[in-house]
Amino acid sequence: MAKVIKSGQVVADGWQVLRLADGDNPESVAVPPGPVLVPLAVWQARQADLAGRTELGVWLDSQEPASALAEAIDRLPVVAVNFPKFADGRGYSTATLLRTRYGFRGELRAIGDVQRDQFFFLQRCGFDCLQPAEGKYSDAQLEAALASLADFSEPYQGAVDRPAPVWRRLQRGVAA
Repeated sequence: MAKVIKSGQVVADGWQVLRLADGDNPESVAVPPGPVLVPLAVWQARQADLAGRTELGVWLDSQEPASALAEAIDRLPVVAVNFPKFADGRGYSTATLLRTRYGFRGELRAIGDVQRDQFFFLQRCGFDCLQPAEGKYSDAQLEAALASLADFSEPYQGAVDRPAPVWRRLQRGVAA
């Protein structure tokens, strides 16, 4: 079973990510039982069929807008944002919009080409679950990555995880 960093811990992950193969039709693709993250196209095409499933989340690809989930944001336990390649940073903005503009309070998961160098910044944008590609990191490497999230005790900028900048959070005495 794949491992993820979730809410400050390395845990086994029970969610499947459904990816469409070439030629798959969103209206007719088989959605497996159990906890599953479906692509936005499948969710849009089959909302009525999938409405009763409590363990169903949606994943957005990097070019898909956060606004596509605005009306259903309160009904989704998990939203994932796909990073198709390391250099594609659009998912950071998507996460920030989901948390701030649309008020998403469920699990926000980063999937795809998610690398250790990004973990701290992903967390700052509102991701609370980081799912690197299966087999990319050993358990020990994930534990080390988790520990490295505490390397920066006071980030300067405001972000989703700490909206106020450091100069508003810290009070320093002024020398006379």
